[in-house]
Amino acid sequence: MSEIYKNSKNQCTINNEVSINGIGLHTGVKCTATFKSAEPNSGIRFKRLDLDDCPEIIADIDHVIDISRGTTIGQNGFRIHTVEHILAAVVGLKIDNILIELTEKEPPVMDGSASPFVEKLIEAGIVEQKVHRDELIIDQTITYSDSERGVDIHVLPSDKFRITFMTDYQFNSLGTQYTALYSLEEDFIEEFAPSRTFCFFSEIEGMKKQGLIKGGGVDNALVFLDKEVDDSEIDDLKELLNIDSEVFCGDNGILNGVELRFPNEPVRHKALDLIGDLALLGIPIRGHVIAARSGHAANVELVKKIKTTFAKKLALKKQQRENNMAQYDIHSILQILPHRYPFLLVDKILELDPGKMVKALKNVTFNEPFFQGHFPGQPIMPGVLLLEAMAQAGGFLVLNSIPNPETKLMYFTGINNSRFKKVVIPGDQLIFEAELVKFRLGTCKIAARALVDGKVVCTAEFLSSIVDRRD
Repeated sequence: MSEIYKNSKNQCTINNEVSINGIGLHTGVKCTATFKSAEPNSGIRFKRLDLDDCPEIIADIDHVIDISRGTTIGQNGFRIHTVEHILAAVVGLKIDNILIELTEKEPPVMDGSASPFVEKLIEAGIVEQKVHRDELIIDQTITYSDSERGVDIHVLPSDKFRITFMTDYQFNSLGTQYTALYSLEEDFIEEFAPSRTFCFFSEIEGMKKQGLIKGGGVDNALVFLDKEVDDSEIDDLKELLNIDSEVFCGDNGILNGVELRFPNEPVRHKALDLIGDLALLGIPIRGHVIAARSGHAANVELVKKIKTTFAKKLALKKQQRENNMAQYDIHSILQILPHRYPFLLVDKILELDPGKMVKALKNVTFNEPFFQGHFPGQPIMPGVLLLEAMAQAGGFLVLNSIPNPETKLMYFTGINNSRFKKVVIPGDQLIFEAELVKFRLGTCKIAARALVDGKVVCTAEFLSSIVDRRD
């Protein structure tokens, strides 16, 4: 895993301000894009410095206003063209909060890939913030199809974000291509970010008539030859795109014989576009996206469908962010703790400051299995299970304080100074508060207490060791 990526459990921004400049692909404007750090929970925002009052817009699916050969966002009469490559660079590096200032209405296209932006963001430095990085867990299959275009997209439950993509073009220079991204950390920077945008020779004149590709050229896009091209058509192309340098038909079926960075570079770029368009959901997803022949229009419709399907869950997560409460639901807990019913004794994480403290909750109900045999005539929660519940809260804290927590377990090696101050009965709501007192060389000390209605019912200190999970 690349050292560039920080603890994926927390949000990230950049450390230093960096800028990049060039020509916009479709508008042809000269633009400087400046990346700046942003506060937690602020998301990815663009700012137009060339307009009065320098308006800002958040990268959000509700702001998409055009998908003509790219994704354009806008509001209140202003717009920003072709945001997908810059968005892919940001989310591909797992940067959650950033301000992107533009001196014009379209970011520079650079070489047609996301790599120039990735390099600048890495140069800026990626820093972890002290706020939980939320994600939308896909727990049901989402499907979008467009039979006229032959588009099919499925989003399936998965243990992490993945993409499988297939394209099918009826040209010898392209044909059928397939790619798969199994891990952003392992694959994005080297295997997908360098892939360049592309088009077919026969599309250029039509796009030009639509007012597109005003900044296009053979140095910022791959042009595949989908028909026989003679010298007069080459001359027309040079005039159309205002090209002074030599232009010729390459033996590899690409204009000027431009060499591919990957044998399947076009489908990798399609996956890159999909990563950028998915950023418009405003929250990373944990799911497997399987796409066939998808483009910006289908990607946008997919994001809309995800947002509609998970509207209640997304609204709750937004409310929690606005209230500055990083609540982890049971799905988040199950990803970290190895316990399962009936031994999982934590229902929700209310607050978390990795490396420092955690606040967790458990609702004690009469149908808890231990009440059947522990003072059934006068049910009392066993003290040893109170200790276990506090230990689990402490375990969640410790495992979220280290890289790759899903590959580790925490074994308790000792309990000191345990005290039981009040009985816990059905109907009580337990609040666990745990503090990481010491953490060194894989061993730690945790101070914890349990409260009901603001009154302490149990306290203890735990000693533990971090070990690898068995495959």
